[in-house]
Amino acid sequence: MSDKRKQIFDALQKFFGFSQFKGNQEDIISNVLDKKDTFVILPTGGGKSLCYQLPALMMEGTAIIISPLIALMKNQVDSIRGYSQEDNVAHFLNSSLNKAQIKQVKDDIQDGKTKMLYIAPETLIKEENLEFFKNTSISFVAIDEAHCISEWGHDFRPEYRRIRDMIDIIGEDIPLVALTATATPKVRTDIIKILDMDQVSEFVLSFNRENLYYSVKPKGKKDQALKNITQFVKSMGGKSGIIYVQGRKTTEDIAEALNVNGIKSAPYHAGLDPKTRSATQDAFLMEDIDVICATIAFGMGIDKPDVRFVIHYDMPKSIENYYQETGRAGRDGLEGVCVAYYSPADLSRLEKFLRDKPVAEREMGSLLMQEVTAYAETSTCRRQFLLHYFGEEFDAKECNAMCDNCKHPKEKVNIQSAMVLALKCVEELNNNYDIRMMVDFIIGKASQTILDYGFNNRPLFGVGKNETNVYWNTVYRHAILLNLLTKDIEKYGVLKINDNGRAYIKRPHPIEIPLNTDYSQEEGDDDGAQGGTAVLDDQLLKQLMNLRRDIAKKKNVPPYIVFQDASLMEMATQYPITMDDVAKISGVSLGKAQKFAQPFIDHIAKYVEDNDIDRPTDFVMKTVANKSKVKVQIIQCIDRKMPLEDIAATNQLKVSELMQELDMIVLSGTKINIDYYINEVVDEYVREEIYDYFKEAETDDAVTAFHELKENDITIEEIELIRLKFLSDLAN
Repeated sequence: MSDKRKQIFDALQKFFGFSQFKGNQEDIISNVLDKKDTFVILPTGGGKSLCYQLPALMMEGTAIIISPLIALMKNQVDSIRGYSQEDNVAHFLNSSLNKAQIKQVKDDIQDGKTKMLYIAPETLIKEENLEFFKNTSISFVAIDEAHCISEWGHDFRPEYRRIRDMIDIIGEDIPLVALTATATPKVRTDIIKILDMDQVSEFVLSFNRENLYYSVKPKGKKDQALKNITQFVKSMGGKSGIIYVQGRKTTEDIAEALNVNGIKSAPYHAGLDPKTRSATQDAFLMEDIDVICATIAFGMGIDKPDVRFVIHYDMPKSIENYYQETGRAGRDGLEGVCVAYYSPADLSRLEKFLRDKPVAEREMGSLLMQEVTAYAETSTCRRQFLLHYFGEEFDAKECNAMCDNCKHPKEKVNIQSAMVLALKCVEELNNNYDIRMMVDFIIGKASQTILDYGFNNRPLFGVGKNETNVYWNTVYRHAILLNLLTKDIEKYGVLKINDNGRAYIKRPHPIEIPLNTDYSQEEGDDDGAQGGTAVLDDQLLKQLMNLRRDIAKKKNVPPYIVFQDASLMEMATQYPITMDDVAKISGVSLGKAQKFAQPFIDHIAKYVEDNDIDRPTDFVMKTVANKSKVKVQIIQCIDRKMPLEDIAATNQLKVSELMQELDMIVLSGTKINIDYYINEVVDEYVREEIYDYFKEAETDDAVTAFHELKENDITIEEIELIRLKFLSDLAN
C-alpha cells in the first residue's frame, strides 16, 4: 500500500471508524486530495458525503460546502460533530443564526478550528461573506445537490448558476467538487459547463439500488388509499418510513389517520414553524416516531440509514424527484420497499400549475411529468425504466423480481407490425414531435396542432385507430428502450428515428412486450375493504334482512331503525360474530349493537359454522371522525339548548351543512335531544303526523316523505327535523 493510500485509510479509521470504502469512494477522495476538479454521481446511499468530508478533515484550511436546505445542513453538521470531540469542527451559516452565532462561526474558521462550513448560495453571495472568505484559507468548494445548477434538473435554483462567479471572487484555482445522486446525461453536461470544470474527473456509479423493491398501485378513492397505506405500514411492524405527498394539509390528514391506528407519525412541511419542523425531524431520527408524512422538501439529504419504506401518496413531478425520494429507503443496503399510488388525475392537476409559467419552463415541466406517467403506467421492468432514464443500460433479467412488474409479469403481445407503423409515422412527421403528438397522429385524434399543420391529410394519419392510446404509448416507449428511436431532450422530448430504427423498418422481427396499465379504468385495490360488497354473501344478506324484519315487527319499529341496509351488507361481507365485531360495522355504535345485535350475532355464527366459512381476518381501519371537533361542539351546543341557527353560525356552517352533521351524528348511534328546538318551530299536529309517517314507512328518506306529506303543507325542513328526532328516539 502506497503512503498516500495508507494516509487515506488511516484517516478513514481515525475520523469515522471505518476500515473500508464503498464503491469508488477511495478514488474520488484521492482525486479531491490532489486538488483536482471532481464530479461525482452516486445514488442515494452510495456515500456521497464522505467523498468531501474525509478530504476536508485531512486538508489544510476550511472546505465550503454549498447546500440547498437548512434542514440538510443541520443534519450533516450534527453527523460530523458526532464523529468528533470538538463541535466546532463543522458549522453551518444561514438565516437561522443570530449575529452572535455568526461571529462565533467566523471566529472558529479564522482560528483554524472549523474544517467544514455548510452554506446556502443565498448566504454565500452576500458581500460581507465573500469578503470574509477572500481572507480565509479555503481547501476546496463542494457543491452538494449539484443538479440544482441545471435548468434541466428537477430542482433548478437560479442562485446555483452564480456559484462559479462567487468562487472566482473568493480566490483563484480553488478546487471544485460537484456531487449529486440524480443527473441525466444532459444535466451532467450542463453542470460541468456552468461550473467551468474543464479538466474535471468524473466518477459515476451505477444508479441501480439492488435492495429496493419498486411498485405502483392505482390510487383509487382517498379512503381506500389511506386504508391500504395504513395496512401496509402496520405490516412493516414499527419500522421507519417516509410518506411523500404534494400538499401540506394531506401530510396532516395522513399523519392523523396513522396515529388513530396506533402508528407513531407526524407531518412535516414548510407551513410548520422551524421549531416544530426541527423537533419532528429529530424525533424521526431518534425513532420517537416511526413515520414522517412529508412534502418533498423533507427528504433531501436526511441521513437515516434504516428507513425501510418510502410511500408516494402523490406521484412526484419528475423521475429525478422519484428516484431521489425512493433513495431514502434502505441506505444501509438492507430492505427498502418503495410504493407509489398513481392516479392520472393527480398529474393532470400538476400540469395545470404550469399554465402561467414561461413557455420553456412549461414545456420542460410537461416533459418531466410525461416521464412520470410513463413510469407509472409501464408494464416492463421498473428498474430498467429508471436506469435507462439516467442513461444506464440494464437487462431486466437482472431485476430478480424486485419490482411489481417482474414479480407479477403481464401477458406479452407481438408488436412487430405496430412497431414498423410507429417508426414510419415518426418519419412521416419529419422527426419533429414528442410521444404525445405521435400517439394523437397514429390513432387519428384531430388535435388543434394536427389540424393547424394539416397532418390530418397525411397518408398515415389514423393508421392505428383500431388500437388504444395506451397501446401506442407502450409501443413508442419500447421503441426508445430498444434504441429504435432517440428522444431529443434539448428539444423537449422530440422523437427521432435512428439507424437502428431505419434498419428495423427494412428487416422487422418479432417483438413481444407487455402492454402498459390503463389506470383510467382502475379504482384501487379493495382487498376486501370494510363496507365494500366485493365478497358480499347474498344468501346471508337475505337471511339477515328477514331477521331484521322479524325483530322490527316485535319491537314495532320500521326495519331501517334496527339496522340500515348498508350495515347489513357489511355484516354479510365481514361475518361479525362478537359484539365488538358488530360495533366495527359502519353505522353501528356499541349502544346500538347492544340494543339490536345479539340475534344477528347468533345467526351469523351458526351460518359460518354450518357453511364452514373462513371469516375474513381483514384489517379494520379506524377512521378519523370527519370534523370530529365540530361534532363535539355541536353536541355540546345542543346540550345547552342553543337554536340550530346559532349552532350553525358558531361552527361556521350553513344550516344545511349542520343538518348533514346532525344526520351523521344520529346514524353513528349517538342520541341527541332537539325537542327544545322542534317544539318552537314545528306545530304539534305536524310533529305527530310526520312521526307517525316514519313509524309506518319502509324508508327513512326525507324526500320520499316530503312527496307523501306535501299536500298537508308540510315542509322538507320540518320533515328533516322530525326524522332526526325519530331516528334518535327509536334507533339509538
